[in-house]
Amino acid sequence: MVPFSLIDRPSPFHAAAAQSLPVFAVTPQQVEAGSIDPVALDWARKAGFKAEAGSMLLVPTSDGRLGGALFGLGGAVVDAPFLIGKLAKMLPGGHWHIETAPVDHGQLALGFGLGAYRFERYKSAKANDPTLTLPRDIDANEIRRLVAGTYLVRDLINTPANDMGPAALESAFRALAAHEGAEVQVIAGDALLERNFPLIHAVGRAAAEAPRLLEMRWGKGKRRITLVGKGVTFDTGGLDIKPSASMALMKKDMGGAAHVMALAAMIMNAKLKVELRVLVPVVENAISASAFRPGDIYRSRKGLTVQIDNTDAEGRLILADALAYADEEQADLLIDMATLTGAARVALGPEIAPFYTDSEPLAEALMAASRTTFDPMWRMPLFKGYEKDVSARIADLTNAPSGGMAGSITAALFLKRFVDRASEWAHFDIYGWSAKDRPEGPQGGEAQAIRALYHLIAKGKG
Repeated sequence: MVPFSLIDRPSPFHAAAAQSLPVFAVTPQQVEAGSIDPVALDWARKAGFKAEAGSMLLVPTSDGRLGGALFGLGGAVVDAPFLIGKLAKMLPGGHWHIETAPVDHGQLALGFGLGAYRFERYKSAKANDPTLTLPRDIDANEIRRLVAGTYLVRDLINTPANDMGPAALESAFRALAAHEGAEVQVIAGDALLERNFPLIHAVGRAAAEAPRLLEMRWGKGKRRITLVGKGVTFDTGGLDIKPSASMALMKKDMGGAAHVMALAAMIMNAKLKVELRVLVPVVENAISASAFRPGDIYRSRKGLTVQIDNTDAEGRLILADALAYADEEQADLLIDMATLTGAARVALGPEIAPFYTDSEPLAEALMAASRTTFDPMWRMPLFKGYEKDVSARIADLTNAPSGGMAGSITAALFLKRFVDRASEWAHFDIYGWSAKDRPEGPQGGEAQAIRALYHLIAKGKG
C-alpha cells in the first residue's frame, strides 16, 4: 500500500535486507532459563539485563561492532500489547528484524509501526529512524494499511488550523478520493441553504472560509456502509466563547472527520466488497457579525427545529444535518465519529472510546472487535429517561440541555433523533488526542476505534 498522508513520510518498514540486525524480544523468564540466543544471553547476563518491560540492550559482535538488540517484554504483554512501539524510538537508525519473540508477530509489527510515528512537518531537522523487516508469517499489506490509517488520523489532527481550515480539509478529502478512485461531491457556502443543510450553514457562516459538506462514494457490494465525521477545523466556541485554556487543542475538533477518512482509506485499500459513503460536514466555529447566536432557532434538514442554547455545542448541529442526509439512503451500517463532549472524557478518560448504539448485536460485535484488535472502547447507555432533557420549550430540541449532567448521553440522544432508517447505527464520542507519549505513539493526535471498526467491517459483521 502507498500510504495516503499529508506528509511524504518514509515507511517504518523495509523489504528484507541482508544487512538487517536482529532484535530479540524476550521475557525475564527466558533470560533466567537461558532459552535465547547464546551470544545475546551471555551479553545480557554480563550487563545485568533483566528484560524488564520496555528495556533495551544493544548487543555487540565479537569484534566490537553493533550486532543486535535485546528488548524486554517484562510481564506486561497483555496490559501493554504495543509495548514494542518503544523500540522504534530506542533503536539506532538502520535496518532491523525480529529474530525471536514469544508473542504474535503481527501484533509486534503493528506496535513497531505505530510507535515509529513522528510529526515533523514543521521541523527543520529530521531524525534518522530505524526500519523493520515485516515478518514473513504475517499479512504485510494489512499491517501497512493499519499503520497508514493511523498516521493519516494523526497527521490531519496534528496539523494546525492555519494549514487545516475548511478548504484544506476538503483538499485532503479530494486527494484521498482520487488516490482510491472514489467519487466526490461538495456543497459549499450559500448552496448549503439552497440544498437544505441549514444547521451546517448556520454554524460555519461566520468564518472566513465557507462551510461545506463533503461526500465520497466508492465501491459496490451487498452491504451499504455510511461513515459521518465531524469536521470542525477550529472551535472558538462561537459567541459562547471558550476560555483560552479550553481553546488550545481545538485544532483537533475535526478529529471525527480524520477518523472516518482514515477508516474509509483502509476499507478502500483493502477493496472490501461494500458500497461505501462518507459524509463530512466541515466548518470553522468562528466569531463575527454573522455568527449564530444563543437563543436562535433553526429548522434542521429533517424538519425538527433546534434551539441554540450554547453556540459551543455546535458539533451535534452539523452532524444532525449530515446524519439526516445519510439516513435518506438506508444504510446497513451507519457510523458517526466526533470529538463531541468533554463529558465523555470525564466518564472514560482519554484512551477509551465511548460508543452508543441501540443494536445489541452491533454492540457485542464492536466489543469483540475491540478485544481482538487491542483498540479500547466501551458501550455507553442511550438512556431513555434523559430524552426529556433534549427537548426545548419553544422548539423541538435544544442543542445544550441545562443541568450539566450526562452530557455525552444527551448528545447521543440528540443525534439519535436524526437517524430512523439505518439498519444499525453507532455514535462514537472520541477524544482523538494523547496527552502523553505512549509506546504506540507520541503526544498529539491519536486514532481511536478505527482498527476495531475496520476489523468488524472486513469480517462482514457490521
